[in-house]
Amino acid sequence: MEQQSDSLRERLLSRLPQPENLAAYRKETADLLAKHDRALSTEKWTTAALSLCGVAAMIFFSWMVNAHPGDTNGQLRFLGGTLVFVLLVAIIGIRLPIYASQVATLKEIKQVQLQILELHASLRKQP
Repeated sequence: MEQQSDSLRERLLSRLPQPENLAAYRKETADLLAKHDRALSTEKWTTAALSLCGVAAMIFFSWMVNAHPGDTNGQLRFLGGTLVFVLLVAIIGIRLPIYASQVATLKEIKQVQLQILELHASLRKQP
């Protein structure tokens, strides 16, 4: 059993990045996480803007139904477009928390990787 756990340990450590310069890898990781944070912020603003546009389209549709009660053909076309738009907003709204959890998981993984690399570097320095 001990040999199997050593094999697993070696396989996991072999997948760990082996940078020559730990400070450069730390900066590269910080840049990667900052890029994902900016993308997540953009995604949040996009979702909010599309949601507002969806609400505006539904309000406009209800106004159109009340203002033009005889134009059922135009109302149905606009309703179809509004429903497609609302479906798009729902899909993007579901995508946002998934991406946020992926970014959070990436942050945790990178933090653990850096801690392991720092431990390896400190063990190499000790005689």
